[in-house]
Amino acid sequence: MSLDFDRIREAHERIRPYIHRTPVLTSSRLSDASGAALFFKCESFQKIGAFKARGATNAVFALDDAIARRGVATHSSGNHGAAIARAAHIVMPSNSAKVKIRAVESYGAHIVFCEPTEEARETTCAEAIKETAATLIHSFENENVMAGQGTAAVELLEDVSDLDVVMCPVGGGGLLSGTAIAAKSMRPKIKVIAVEPANADDAAQSFRAGRRIVTEKKFTIADGLRTNVGEPNFAIIQRYVDDIVTVSEEAIVSAMRTVWETMKIVIEPSAAVPYAAILEPVIDVDGKRVGIILTGGNVDLDALPWNL
Repeated sequence: MSLDFDRIREAHERIRPYIHRTPVLTSSRLSDASGAALFFKCESFQKIGAFKARGATNAVFALDDAIARRGVATHSSGNHGAAIARAAHIVMPSNSAKVKIRAVESYGAHIVFCEPTEEARETTCAEAIKETAATLIHSFENENVMAGQGTAAVELLEDVSDLDVVMCPVGGGGLLSGTAIAAKSMRPKIKVIAVEPANADDAAQSFRAGRRIVTEKKFTIADGLRTNVGEPNFAIIQRYVDDIVTVSEEAIVSAMRTVWETMKIVIEPSAAVPYAAILEPVIDVDGKRVGIILTGGNVDLDALPWNL
């Protein structure tokens, strides 16, 4: 069964009792500065502080009871791990943000740390699954996860139906896959634009080349976007996404600080990446109505990128 809008609608019904319908906020100051009307879908107010509660909840509740009783496992830099942690074995890179490690621990998950590479994450997770008979719920290549992530765009377009553009960050591509299918299904002429750090630009390189390219990641403050885009995700991206652009580390920090100061809400670096593309600017949104998914608010307050 392939991912389509019907499955995103089904996911929304399945998870509705277990998630927050997060608000869409505006800022006249940020809109005026950009020359556009900006609408921020605040998934920083979601359960576990990030959109990943949607996909993880859908994937877990889609399992039949016998499989679910054996538990689930995943590898994650933090937010996806926190989202399924109540019944999970979580493999986390050793350089994961402390705030995300604490969040996963607080839900009672068993954490196994590994080296901060995709190979180490996958190998360590496979070992945990072999030992426990748990079911792998991949953080972005699982179609039920993608369907759950797409529900954020459904709510955004239900609340603001006449958007010209919808923007979100891209790491593995789970959110982007669900967002693109939902947005194009609800508003076929909408433009779907993804943004990623220039230091982790495999999705942009792949999009330009027309084939999936795996890159070695440099450091980026946007820790949630260090993953290479998934194979099934890239196939969806090629079909539905209009553009993928990149932003500098300086722009990410500036965007994060601007949202904190202006909108008085806490967002993490990965969540600031789409607005950074407007702030830098690397895209032209003049005169457009733009929806931006603020993906999460899990910030390590001991490692803020500016001096307060």
